[in-house]
This record gives sequence, C-alpha cells and structure tokens, in this order.
Amino acid sequence: MEIIAEGLGKRYNFQWIFSEIQWHIEQGSKWVILGANGSGKSTLLQIIAGAHHASAGDITWKAQGQLIDAEQVYQYVSLAAPYLELIEDFTLKEHLAFHFSLKQTQLSLADLVHLSSLSHAADRPIRYYSSGMKQRVRLLLAICSKAPLLLLDEPTSNLDEAGIQWYQNLVHEFATDKTIVVASNHQSREYAFCDKQLSLVAAS
Repeated sequence: MEIIAEGLGKRYNFQWIFSEIQWHIEQGSKWVILGANGSGKSTLLQIIAGAHHASAGDITWKAQGQLIDAEQVYQYVSLAAPYLELIEDFTLKEHLAFHFSLKQTQLSLADLVHLSSLSHAADRPIRYYSSGMKQRVRLLLAICSKAPLLLLDEPTSNLDEAGIQWYQNLVHEFATDKTIVVASNHQSREYAFCDKQLSLVAAS
C-alpha cells in the first residue's frame, strides 16, 4: 500500500489543525507520526484511512501500483485506536467471528483467542472487560486482519508492561510486511519498529 499526500491540510471552522503536508508513504514502510495532543495526529490518520476529507491538498492511494478510489480505501485498511467502539454485548469469540467474517485473516478462531491472551474471558461479554483488555481486542482485530495498510493510534493506551510486550510481539509476528503508520505522543515503545518519522506541531 502506497499513499501520496500533496499540500494536505485540515481545518475546523477557521482554525487550521495542520497544513501543507507533503508526504510519501512507500509500500511496506513503517512511519510514526509524533506530536502533542491537539496537533492533529488522529485526524491525519483518519484522512489516510479515507474516513475524513482533507480541507486542502490531495491524497492518493495505490495498491500494487494501481490507483484506489477513495470510497474503496476502507477495504485496504485496518485501524486500532482507543476511541474505536467495540460491540460490547458480544463475547470475544463472537466479536472475532463477526469481524473476520468481514475482514480476511490467516488464523483460525482458536488461534486468535489464544493470541489474545484472553482465553479465560473468551465467553464473557466485552462490556465486562477492563480498558486494557478492550485495547488488546482492538489491536488483535487490526493487526491480524489481512489488510496492506495498518494504522495504529496510540496503540499502548491502557496497556500494562505485559500488554506492551504482547503488542510488540504481535506486530513483529503479523505485520512486518505491511505498510504501518503509528500516531504517538512520543511513547517510543509504541513505534520501536518504525524507521521513518513525521512530526506535527499543534496550531497556535
């Protein structure tokens, strides 16, 4: 997956969040977006995902060198973010089965449950999960989906030390061949595998 941004900008009302971003995300590259709260990291990720429109500039998506229509970008993207809602009436097994009826994965349901390290709670409704357990579910769904573009917004939010190590291992095992963009508040353990960086500065 390849993304080219030219003069990209976003504003709300009369306030520019960011502007004039020139960015070439090459296929298979690993990027981190760094910036303080309010600098537009999450908004930029949503634009890359095709979920938000830019206020200025152009963005182009390509897969295997072929242009992708903006309305079809979602088919190529998986996203994990602490603000994404889960279906809390579902158990873990039900949520995994539902999600991967829509997205492809190379893993069986049993493999996914084992990978989650939540086997003890696999038949419990997600509404009873802690915030850290819910974040594990979000990350598992995104990282184990067969999508060429993986977007991770503050992925270690609500994770303890064991959870952070689990996240790093999951990325290493299942996402090394993907194009990855991580949005982070300078938490280096979130993006240790990234070798390229884009810095955003909050608008004054």
